[in-house]
Amino acid sequence: MTDSCEITLEAVSSVGQVPADEWNACANSDGSYNPFVTHAFFAALEESGSAIARTGWAARHLVARMNGQAVGIVPGYLKNHSQGEYVFDHGWADAYARAGGSYYPKLQATVPFTPATGPRLLVGNGPDAARIRETLASGLIALCGATHASSVHVTFAREDEWTLLAEHGFLQRTDQQFHWRNEGYGTFEDFLATLASRHRKAIRRERRDALANGITIHALTGDGITPDVWDAFFEFYMETGSRKWGRPYLTRAFYTMIGETMAKDVLLVMAKRDGKWIAGAINFIGSDTLFGRHWGAVEHHPFLHFEVCYYQAIDFAIRRGLKRVEAGAQGEHKIARGYLPQTTYSAHYIADPALRRAIRDYLKHERSYVQQAVRELTEAGPFRKANGDD
Repeated sequence: MTDSCEITLEAVSSVGQVPADEWNACANSDGSYNPFVTHAFFAALEESGSAIARTGWAARHLVARMNGQAVGIVPGYLKNHSQGEYVFDHGWADAYARAGGSYYPKLQATVPFTPATGPRLLVGNGPDAARIRETLASGLIALCGATHASSVHVTFAREDEWTLLAEHGFLQRTDQQFHWRNEGYGTFEDFLATLASRHRKAIRRERRDALANGITIHALTGDGITPDVWDAFFEFYMETGSRKWGRPYLTRAFYTMIGETMAKDVLLVMAKRDGKWIAGAINFIGSDTLFGRHWGAVEHHPFLHFEVCYYQAIDFAIRRGLKRVEAGAQGEHKIARGYLPQTTYSAHYIADPALRRAIRDYLKHERSYVQQAVRELTEAGPFRKANGDD
């Protein structure tokens, strides 16, 4: 493939309009595997009715083609609200509305309902990769104009994409999550040995108390996740989602499709008492990362959330030799459990010059605050200090 090949751009309204093999060749072209950017994951979101126009997620996937074949993709959605994104811009929308502007529709380049870092400019291997990325970045701005959107938001991007998009006029934003890092541990006890004594004791106590009342834990993958397990987990998801968000995002059909097409990529950690499933957490398995997602329960027991969501994830990552566990959005309580701050990146193109100036000034201060918070929270982590604290 040479530079003489023309790159064409098209916005498609469904992942189904791109052949799965072409999509996947772009999605995980660097040798790593991120389950959230696969064709199967987006198909489950869209075909299950979870991320569709009726729910405010109208697909506008930007596809770059050469010689008729997809060589680059930016998964994106035209949105009329800011729900299910985890990078919050409600204040921007309110300010623009007070000034007489219309913030919606906007373009969101992301994986719906999934605050996990991964590639957003999906580009296959080849000598034209850099040119395709540049074309996709410029194409997002053109798509903003063509759809009469106020803005484009590329969220939970990789840092190199964040830098590239800034060169095209996108504003840079940072935030933080809490991730666990595998330092070559052979067992969970090896990990505990790196913590200060009071944290070691607290975690051992929490793990013991979580299993009181006859509770057992079951880590399920692949064929071990049967329809009755999915039924139970969906009940947990609906109960927790209804309390936290008012309206859960994902449908039962989504989990059916995931179970059919991505079961090998899923770890369900389920808790059982008296023969009944009472709580569970869903994780997705990448080539070097375990991504923690939703948790739910119909019975609430002390420390069960920590065991199911955090400690079992660490156990699994150690057994699999995974480098990290991403535990999802928010939660400084994760620090005491060994999850340290990690900077996350998003890029924002704002069409209106006045709104752009205001947001640019705000983000400058916000980035400074995030940088300081990451530094301070890392220093306050639970690990043994050089002064001999054990």
